[in-house]
Amino acid sequence: MTYKRILLKLSGEALMGAQQYGIDPDRLKAYARDIKAAVEAGVQVALVIGGGNIFRGVSGVSGGMDRVQGDYMGMLATVINGLALQSALENEGVQTRLQSAIKMNEIAEPFIRRRAVRHLEKGRVVIFGGGTGNPYFTTDSAAVLRAIEIEADVILKGTRVDGIYTSDPEKDDSATKFDHISFEDVLKRGLNVMDTTAFTLSQENELPIVVFDMNTAGNLQRLLSGEHIGTTVR
Repeated sequence: MTYKRILLKLSGEALMGAQQYGIDPDRLKAYARDIKAAVEAGVQVALVIGGGNIFRGVSGVSGGMDRVQGDYMGMLATVINGLALQSALENEGVQTRLQSAIKMNEIAEPFIRRRAVRHLEKGRVVIFGGGTGNPYFTTDSAAVLRAIEIEADVILKGTRVDGIYTSDPEKDDSATKFDHISFEDVLKRGLNVMDTTAFTLSQENELPIVVFDMNTAGNLQRLLSGEHIGTTVR
């Protein structure tokens, strides 16, 4: 395997599948099977998932809601998605632990770095919910922060697009894809890979990011096996 320990970042919107909101059971099951294959191949897998399929703090603010309240609502949405993903993984026979940055002892462990690492070493998938536990930070920032804390080899950002392009390929037919790109070039070109805080944190800690299409079954396994898929930022 190319990587021993990964942090897989998934968007909440990806869980919607073809629906307008909520969680698509088929998409959830497909993700669980891909993650199971990675675990069976000996890769230690940690996960951070967004909450945009349930609630987006930014949308709440645009509707007149207090920013801090909106962000906390978004964090709770990530825990709901974490519970759903935990259930799907366990249905596939994968041992998991859900850790939350916001204490909710009845449903999740508190985030404790050493405990998280120990779970990973034992072959359990660790799902980090609740973002960073602080408003004004996105789940991208939470993903990078947790990846650094657990000493992950890479952040794999699973999206519905197969990499980073010169412009939005869903809107611009002339957009061209990068196979590899540097952190500096991403910033110079103003490409939207992650929010600035998360991206800068990743750059400062020399943590590579791979953006790839998670919605194609088997892509995660092929990427971990060394096949070049998506775009690598170093």
